[in-house]
Amino acid sequence: MSQTNQAGQTEPVGFLGKLQGLWSKPWIPSRYGKAPFFWMLSFVIFGWKYIYEAPSTFELLMIIVSISIFLPIYIYSFWISGWRAALCIIVILSLGLGWANYNFGGSSFVIFAATMCSRFQQKRDSYLGLFLVLAGAALASYVLKFPTYFWIPAVIFSIPSAMGAIIGERLGRANEKLFRKQEEIEHLAALAERERIARDLHDLLGHTLSVITLKAELAKKLFDKDNAACKKEIIDIEQTARQALAEVRSAVLGYRDTGLAHELRGAKNTLDSAQVQLESEVDVVQLPAAIENIIALALREAVTNIIRHSNASVCHLSLKLLEQNIHFHISDNGFKDTQKTPEIEKGNGLTGMSERVRAMGGKMLISVNQGVAIDIHIPLHGAH
Repeated sequence: MSQTNQAGQTEPVGFLGKLQGLWSKPWIPSRYGKAPFFWMLSFVIFGWKYIYEAPSTFELLMIIVSISIFLPIYIYSFWISGWRAALCIIVILSLGLGWANYNFGGSSFVIFAATMCSRFQQKRDSYLGLFLVLAGAALASYVLKFPTYFWIPAVIFSIPSAMGAIIGERLGRANEKLFRKQEEIEHLAALAERERIARDLHDLLGHTLSVITLKAELAKKLFDKDNAACKKEIIDIEQTARQALAEVRSAVLGYRDTGLAHELRGAKNTLDSAQVQLESEVDVVQLPAAIENIIALALREAVTNIIRHSNASVCHLSLKLLEQNIHFHISDNGFKDTQKTPEIEKGNGLTGMSERVRAMGGKMLISVNQGVAIDIHIPLHGAH
């Protein structure tokens, strides 16, 4: 069965539709990146035995069952917490204990069970879960007489792995809360700015439009009685309207001045304070509001990175219109005195900048020579 969506495309429903939707969704939350898949490389230890010894039929069956159980539970554990996380930990720990007498690499399952303790929301629950995993592995090893080459690495390596996972998870959650609060503050600031503009325009135009309305009503009454007086009122209306238009234009220019022009002045003041010479070449270009906002944000982020992470003495900046494309360039000489050019890691600022540029149909290039150079190309039609 299928159904038609708003775009006019057919989509499968029922079990196949749910399966397709599940496959198209990300398996791991984006905040973890590719690290969870990298961690699974630790199962190299599990397969080490079979490099020099072929698995028996029973072991081969156990491998298939273990992988079939572990992979979905491992992926699922990144999306849950509480008792569901505890159930996942118990199942993975049981897999590790089940391999104790067959493959010393089964201790990897115990380590994964320990790291899953980071899924708990409360720190005390995470450390309590870690303690119970280690105690359970140690107790089972003692009672069932597991070989030492299984339980010793299981216990020893579980502690740093789980501690790192717990600390990393808590830092990630703290950063998410911080980003959400920052987004909320930015949203509130935007609302406050809109309200301020609305108040300014109301104060600016309210009285003028009221005067124009009264004069228009008076001119209407004088039209058949006194043509000279009517003409005078119409002239006053024209002059008042022209004055209002000039005031609106002045106000709009003032608002625009808080965009790229404001950021250019702020960048110069900031770089001067840091004893960085700014060499700028900015053409007079009428930018659409969307592109102006992107360039202003990119300039702010680039200057911030120069101040924080660079030893630059000179910063080059240019803004040009080339073949209906806006070209923005900013670079510094922050690495000229270093013997080795460091690698540039994209943080949230550069990543967000790149996403905004792509959304406008443009591209952003980052290169490293004597310093970091950022080039942004945005087509003018991308703003429409």
